[in-house]
Amino acid sequence: MTDRLPGTRVSNGYSAWRLIAEELRVEIGDGRLSPGDRIPTGKTLAERFKVNRHTARQAIAALAEERLVESRRGSGTFVLGDAVRVHRIGLRTRLSNSLHEQPSASATGRVLHSELENPPADIAERLRINGGKAVRVETSRFTGGQAISVGTHWFDAERVPGIAADIERTGSVTAALAASGIKDYVRTSTSVGARHATALEASLLSLGPGAIVLVTEALDSLPDGTPLQYLVSRFAAQRVRLDIEHPRID
Repeated sequence: MTDRLPGTRVSNGYSAWRLIAEELRVEIGDGRLSPGDRIPTGKTLAERFKVNRHTARQAIAALAEERLVESRRGSGTFVLGDAVRVHRIGLRTRLSNSLHEQPSASATGRVLHSELENPPADIAERLRINGGKAVRVETSRFTGGQAISVGTHWFDAERVPGIAADIERTGSVTAALAASGIKDYVRTSTSVGARHATALEASLLSLGPGAIVLVTEALDSLPDGTPLQYLVSRFAAQRVRLDIEHPRID
């Protein structure tokens, strides 16, 4: 039996088990497989995707490592509960607020790295930095002890010089900005995409090979329109759903 999915080529260098795992992640993420549901057996998956049983079992093992499913001896493999969190993106986008709205979701954050540097030209333009320095802060966010996102934050170093230390101290960008005297800010723009996680992202988010991340690129500004933060977030797609809120028209 040829160990490949219909329409794929062995020469593409992408293992069949990864494609099966990716398909199951999608089914879990969009609700076709809900918490508590039993996923198809290795035999059923092998027949469905026209691969051998070992390949199907590899896909199931990858999902188990990511804590998306759990194998129960004598019963089968089941989708774990609380698999997906909702992050609301609107005028005032706050990940911590999104998570606290949901039962049993306590959010924590940490700073992975920070640097004072010359920003890339496109980011300098977005933040209106003319020849000055920017603070880049790399962060990760957790809920229920599980990593859900990593972020790259850029700030004008003159406007918020102590932002990295404040984020590390408070575990929150909103609280850190408040410590700098910035009590309010709004979302100016957000773009959303998706791709396979890099090796570093997979490691930080405890994802298996071939996992998908949702990528948002966003600009936050002061209420008067002054650019404040440029942020690139990568969310574990199987754990987070993005809810884009539209302004009401009265």
